[in-house]
Amino acid sequence: MTTETRKNQEEKTSCTFICSRDTLDGAYPSLILGLNAVRLGMEATIFYTFMGINVIRKNFQEKCRFIPPGPMGAIPGMSTMATKMMRRKMDAAQIPSLGELLEMAQLEGIKLVACKMTVDMMGLSLDDFIDGVEIQTAEDYLKHAVHCRINMFT
Repeated sequence: MTTETRKNQEEKTSCTFICSRDTLDGAYPSLILGLNAVRLGMEATIFYTFMGINVIRKNFQEKCRFIPPGPMGAIPGMSTMATKMMRRKMDAAQIPSLGELLEMAQLEGIKLVACKMTVDMMGLSLDDFIDGVEIQTAEDYLKHAVHCRINMFT
């Protein structure tokens, strides 16, 4: 690696975001922050773990729901109603769907990473994920994250 290449890599600010929930309010923040980061010239990685891993599974994005916090979320049918309401509000505000945001993220160079422990725990394989997803151990993620300027759990 040349000195100039190394210098350019060091100058580019990197950031990581961890997504651990497969709900609308769990999936959107990491994608929105990641997209804004790359548009500001940064490198961005989103690490999906536990239930958040479902966000990057094939054909799962439409299954993501909005679950109201507190006791309201426990009322039967409330999640379905709240999800419909949230999707209407997002459509009215012209906010892209989760599938569209994932496609934008990949086109703009965001690295999408599935947690290996979660993949193993859920009995998944690389074929279960949308194209372009990498599987990494927590150790590998941390080896990258330690050099990032921004690390956020969304």
